[in-house]
Amino acid sequence: MHNDMPDSVKALRLAHKAPSYQEIELPVAKSPLRALASDEVLVEIHAAAVNPSDAKAATGLMPYAVFPRTPGRDYAGRVIAGVPSLIGKMVFGSSGDLGIRRDGSHASHMIVEADAVVEIPPGIDVKEAAGIGVPFVTASEGLQRAGLPVPGENVLILGINGKVGQAAAQIASWRGANVMGVVRGEARYIGHANGPVAVLSASTDDVPHRVRELTGGKGADIVFNTVGDPFYDIGQKSMATGGRAIFISAVERYVTFDLLAFYKGRHTYVGVDTISLNSVETGAILKGLAPGFADGFLKPFPIVRNAIYPLECAHTAYQTVMGSSRDRVVLVPGE
Repeated sequence: MHNDMPDSVKALRLAHKAPSYQEIELPVAKSPLRALASDEVLVEIHAAAVNPSDAKAATGLMPYAVFPRTPGRDYAGRVIAGVPSLIGKMVFGSSGDLGIRRDGSHASHMIVEADAVVEIPPGIDVKEAAGIGVPFVTASEGLQRAGLPVPGENVLILGINGKVGQAAAQIASWRGANVMGVVRGEARYIGHANGPVAVLSASTDDVPHRVRELTGGKGADIVFNTVGDPFYDIGQKSMATGGRAIFISAVERYVTFDLLAFYKGRHTYVGVDTISLNSVETGAILKGLAPGFADGFLKPFPIVRNAIYPLECAHTAYQTVMGSSRDRVVLVPGE
């Protein structure tokens, strides 16, 4: 069952909680590999994305994060040991517990359940595959739990140019929905979609009024709020009767909740926290999305050369992500 097992793993190690993300210490250390369980595989990591949640967990914003540990939720690479049918396969995956409650992907190798890994679809580069995880899992989980849009439904995505916003636009347009998006400044959508995307500016447009205009007075059947309270009011005022709202983040915890509008509008609110999903649950979501990537309806985020870092430059990579870089940042252990 075990093939080509290395003696040790080279990995980033978080020894303790950092006072701030600027002060995160990410030394590279070697440690021995434990034996694999019968349902596990060893993945040789070829690329691993850096997510804001990786840095946030290092600063104690997630009280269930354990120390010491190796961070990293998203990954792509080659299975080199474990379940025989998977050895040699190029795979990718993500998780809510990897890198937070257990050792994660910012390493040369990582142990994970065999049911968690997903074969990389044809035509997708390993670095691109490493960047799929958290954004697409978050978008898919939100839309699944709210009720996937059907052809002709209206989906409004608040913060559409963020990574989760782009993933939601891809999935919703793949499903045949009419997609609208809100940005803070310039009104231009920068991602892939399977149909036209109407982009509104929170700075210059009366967003709820424009949404009603674009939907024949109906409003949005789904409002996917990727930014939280800054866009809360415009999202709720844009909802159709019977509409569903999805929330994945917050800047300030509290908003003014209009209870009358909520029940009179027959609205449904869905909260999504992908940290609660384990590796196998996350893998199941990605397996459901894989046909979309294989057929070209879904596209991974482009990985630009200056957003690729070796493990030894992880501190710079983390600061780049927390500096709100638009690029998908990946670590490549072999570089």
